[in-house]
Amino acid sequence: MVVVMRSSANDTDVDKVVKAIKDVGGDAFVSRGKHQTIIGLVGDLTHFAELPLHAYPGVEDVIRVSRPYKLVSNDAHPRPSTVWVGDVPIGRETVTLIAGPCAVETEEQTAEACRMAREAGATILRGGAYKPRTSPYAFQGLGEAGLDILNGVSHDLGMPFVTEVVTPADVDAVAARADMLQIGARNMQNFQLLKEVGMAGKPVLLKRGLTATIDEWIMAAEYVAHTGNLQIVLCERGIRTYEPMTRNTLDVSAVPVAQSLTHLPVIIDPSHSGGKRELVLPLTRAAIAVGADGLIIDVHPRPELALVDGPQALIREDLLTLRDILLRFTDAAGRQLAAPTEDRRVGAWGRSASG
Repeated sequence: MVVVMRSSANDTDVDKVVKAIKDVGGDAFVSRGKHQTIIGLVGDLTHFAELPLHAYPGVEDVIRVSRPYKLVSNDAHPRPSTVWVGDVPIGRETVTLIAGPCAVETEEQTAEACRMAREAGATILRGGAYKPRTSPYAFQGLGEAGLDILNGVSHDLGMPFVTEVVTPADVDAVAARADMLQIGARNMQNFQLLKEVGMAGKPVLLKRGLTATIDEWIMAAEYVAHTGNLQIVLCERGIRTYEPMTRNTLDVSAVPVAQSLTHLPVIIDPSHSGGKRELVLPLTRAAIAVGADGLIIDVHPRPELALVDGPQALIREDLLTLRDILLRFTDAAGRQLAAPTEDRRVGAWGRSASG
């Protein structure tokens, strides 16, 4: 069960509802969105039935949610959410490009890759300071030094950035610098990490696990929401199947399915799904066509020298084609490229943009 508060509700109204729930032996989880507050109720529903919650000041609706995920379900929040990363929106009205190096290797490499990403139309940067790898002998990332490089490049370019956090102990350090925290595929069901990231209060990019069902993926998002943080973006990045010709199998059907079940934005990672540079652009077309709310793409100035995932990174000549795809396909889909708030009267490519 969830209580939806009116946009005009104040903290006192919310506190009264929370107290009433706790007085009958239940737990209340408050999630404050940009425009509306939702209170999730956990406990014996027969006790809640005795509460006249509709009559409390500031309450707009009380909804019984049958799905196991209460807070991210579109039963509780029928309007699709827009997640703001800095001043950049990710939501149903726009297509947002997140791009940059898969791994931060040096300051020069990171700065060049991020400039390339911006030229392609990216409004959010990505880069990995911590890299959980299958082999213990593979490059594991620069750690805090990588965070500092990303932070500096982000500041120089005036763009927010997202980076992965891999252990609960690193959450505070990453959250102090990054604008958005990423949970990678291997950590999708690291429940303690999900809770710590949720409590950091920053937007969260949650990648689907290698063998996770859509229900399991959404339940992982519920762990984040359970902390009171509904700033969650789901990312389909390919799942493991029997097919060896691609790194993973991109499940494009996951986008409309997840959008039909939750109010969260859903994006696609065409780089890690295909695993090959020549597949990234075709999968980008498919992502926009199927209704994805954004893309996260690897960029590298010299992929042949990359320490991580060089074969899937786009180079400068690819980015001209990527920019053209973004323009044509978003326009055909009746959407626009996301742009920072200050650029929204004239979009990133010189046409009217809405957010």
